[in-house]
Amino acid sequence: MSLYDDAVLVLKGYEGQPDLRQDYLDHLAAHPDGLWKACHAGHITASALVVDPEGGRVLLTLHRKLQMWLQMGGHCEPGDSSLAAAALREATEESGVPGLSLLRGGPVRLDRHPIPAPCHWHFDVQYAALAPPDAAHTISDESLDVRWFGYDEVADVADESVVRLLEATQARLAA
Repeated sequence: MSLYDDAVLVLKGYEGQPDLRQDYLDHLAAHPDGLWKACHAGHITASALVVDPEGGRVLLTLHRKLQMWLQMGGHCEPGDSSLAAAALREATEESGVPGLSLLRGGPVRLDRHPIPAPCHWHFDVQYAALAPPDAAHTISDESLDVRWFGYDEVADVADESVVRLLEATQARLAA
């Protein structure tokens, strides 16, 4: 199965945010290259919020270009077999944490946000990744810092999209 086909299946199976989900599907239908950075109308990205449920904390990256605390994530690459694989790859690369595993149930949220030229939109498919006990992290070239934050600290350091992702992740963990 191609990454494009996987993305369509994942989005069709995602039950939340129906209007936004349809926008993602419409974008892919209109742009067969809509998974790739080269699609200047916007493209699908994959991210993962790295969580330590036992410790009640999340691992965020201080993004080098955006200078914001965010979840790990980025662009799909030709070697990615699925959106989930892309999210897990990005989370592992940006956190340096080996042994991450995605939270069951597929994506946790969708978040579409504008980005500077030459592109227009990121259609982010957001997952949650579970960190192994005593996970040690490193700072990647894309980050200025990587740090653990308690669930109650996230709203003080990150924007609302990260807060919403954490809330959705906590709801999934509690289910």
